[in-house]
Amino acid sequence: MKFTPALQTATLIKRYKRFLADLKTVDGVEFTAHCANTGKMTGCAEPGFKAFYSTSDNAKRKFPQSLQLTQNQFDHLICVNTAIANNVVQEALNEGAITELVDYQTIAAEVKYGQENSRIDFLLTGEHKPHCYVEVKSVTLLSQTDPQSGQGYFPDAKTERGQKHLRELIEMVQQGHRAVLFFAVLHEGINQVSAAKHIDSKYAQLLTEAIDNGVEVIAYKAKISAEEIKLQEKCDFLN
Repeated sequence: MKFTPALQTATLIKRYKRFLADLKTVDGVEFTAHCANTGKMTGCAEPGFKAFYSTSDNAKRKFPQSLQLTQNQFDHLICVNTAIANNVVQEALNEGAITELVDYQTIAAEVKYGQENSRIDFLLTGEHKPHCYVEVKSVTLLSQTDPQSGQGYFPDAKTERGQKHLRELIEMVQQGHRAVLFFAVLHEGINQVSAAKHIDSKYAQLLTEAIDNGVEVIAYKAKISAEEIKLQEKCDFLN
């Protein structure tokens, strides 16, 4: 997914009220940007981090700028706009770049499914093969106790919604379909992913149950720059 034009840079002053971030340009101009992230953003939005933002030409927007990336103290680039995860995964699916998910003829997004009134991120269909339900999760939580380890975690906060998605994926497998939990790693410092048992033990337990029931887990890491974000390589999932 390309940023056109390329993102501009500033310094992050603070992130607050979940959807807002104050930034300061090199010229000393301060402004408020929209931050499309409902999570805690632990380790991703500390004051003083370098920030990368886009500017919308929509005159109706209260905050024309959007915070897209940050750069931490280890110079890792991090995509903090969670909506981008689905965009980069869809692009990779269209290009056949995810080897585990090729040879499907149709890719549909945001399809209603399941008993708990959910929407699957992507439904892949093809002739003479089971439907494939793909739930995408953005991974940006790097180990805070050992940030040089490359260990990433999901989720970064307790998530009842994420637990619901796991139950729905289990149901799809039980109905004879294929179900995939796809971790899009959008943090340059993360090289492997695990369930965050220390944050949401119920989610971790449900994920183990899902795997035992046939839900597949796939993790791919993105290459990140001010010009583009693109899934590049598979990385390990450690249950």
